Amino acid sequence: MKLYPIESGNFKLDGGAMFGVVPKSLWTRTNPADSNNMIDMAARCLLIEDGDKLTLVDTGMGDKQSEKFFGYYYPWGEHSIDNSLKQYGFDRDDITDVFFTHLHFDHVGGAIQWNKDRTGYEPAFKNAKFWSNKEHWKWATEPNAREKASFLPENILPMEESGKLHFLDRKENEIYTNAKEFDFGVLFVDGHTDKQMIPHIKYKDKTLVFMADLLPTAGHIPLPYVMGFDTRPLLTLTEKEKFLKKAADEGFYLFLEHDAHNEIITLKNTEKGVRLDKTFTFNELFN
Repeated sequence: MKLYPIESGNFKLDGGAMFGVVPKSLWTRTNPADSNNMIDMAARCLLIEDGDKLTLVDTGMGDKQSEKFFGYYYPWGEHSIDNSLKQYGFDRDDITDVFFTHLHFDHVGGAIQWNKDRTGYEPAFKNAKFWSNKEHWKWATEPNAREKASFLPENILPMEESGKLHFLDRKENEIYTNAKEFDFGVLFVDGHTDKQMIPHIKYKDKTLVFMADLLPTAGHIPLPYVMGFDTRPLLTLTEKEKFLKKAADEGFYLFLEHDAHNEIITLKNTEKGVRLDKTFTFNELFN
């Protein structure tokens, strides 16, 4: 097995929304805001090469939305999935599987693109299977009013229409599963959105955890620092507390999807609770 970080593009989000009830005077210490109250965000995906299987975890926003849509998110930087894949000698057609932590637009938008004459949509990875889970798929395709703006039909429904949609095999009420379809474990969490999937990957004698929106940035480590986007914030508190304690105790390496300035972190137990221990770039840790 070999892993590669894939940078799909940077953007910005409102800092208040990203930190919920936490005062700006506190969260700006780790995530400084610009004059519009926006903070830097990444859409950092992960490529897993395992024999003949080449799996991409999440796909970022993509580029098919309108100029008005992207105007809300202030894209910045030069990153793209195509450039990142090319850096490691791959292209989109090499991808065999796309694994989605969840189906919000900033995690799934890059999986579907316009067709050639822009009359409809098609998979952006023509040789890949798309992976979700039944419970989250139902949640995303029958969205509540709070999340409807994040579950865009043009990002989701073409997967099913293409015949490439597959669901991870999961027993009812199972919190953690060793995914038989992939060589990694999956933690299911429900605070941010229903049945978000958090991959745990054994790699070079380390446990690397793809954090998705359970821990968006290093600035979200303190327990009360919960996104305003979370549908069940009190449940996020419980899930976060349990996970962060385990991560600190067992020395997990946390791969941050949304932190534009920190790729991988470790945690430690302190008198004030779990806190940041060390930060790493992917290359200095694994190369």
